[in-house]
Amino acid sequence: MIKRKLKPFARNLLYVLSIIMLVLSMYFIQGIIKNNMLKDKEEGVNIEDITNNATNEEVPPTQDIPVVNTDIQIIRPYTNEEIKLVRNYYDYQSDNETQEKSIIHYENTYMQNSGVDYAGNDSFDVVSILDGTVLSVETDNLLGTTVQIKHSNDMISVYQSMKDVTVKANDTVSQGTIIGKSGESNISKELGNHLHFELYVSGAIVNPENYFGHSINEFN
Repeated sequence: MIKRKLKPFARNLLYVLSIIMLVLSMYFIQGIIKNNMLKDKEEGVNIEDITNNATNEEVPPTQDIPVVNTDIQIIRPYTNEEIKLVRNYYDYQSDNETQEKSIIHYENTYMQNSGVDYAGNDSFDVVSILDGTVLSVETDNLLGTTVQIKHSNDMISVYQSMKDVTVKANDTVSQGTIIGKSGESNISKELGNHLHFELYVSGAIVNPENYFGHSINEFN
């Protein structure tokens, strides 16, 4: 079989045609890309803007988030600085003199004081020692009017010998809210106008004087 060889002229012509085809292909591809870009531009799409937005998008400034104060201190059940402690909480570990001042004498019966008693020259405002919910408001012939308030951390405060009470059961009160005024009770007539206050923590009665001014987190 005889192999035919291309003449130099024909071979050079093929090279030229190949180069022309390559150039035309590149030109054609560039035309398609350019048309697509023009089309996107007409439709409102800017490729450069999209890229810039993705990399240079402004981050909104951080805002100060208020922090809730959980270190709440227990306040006294009154605001008048002239109020004095007139009867102590009975503590088995206290000295004899303090224990004697913690005894309630009623109808020939001696009882240990389960709270503390405060008094002044006149009737004074009684306030809630913490935020809480009123559990009950009851009037008793012996104890007078009693208000019980439940607080967080399993605390319950009890206010006895009250008058002019301004809250009722299930009311929500804030720390420092006036819940009534000091009054009188038959069990402690000798004290006259006063407030008997008790504090329970996890079901156990405690000496309130050891809790005032302290954070509720100390007694979890």
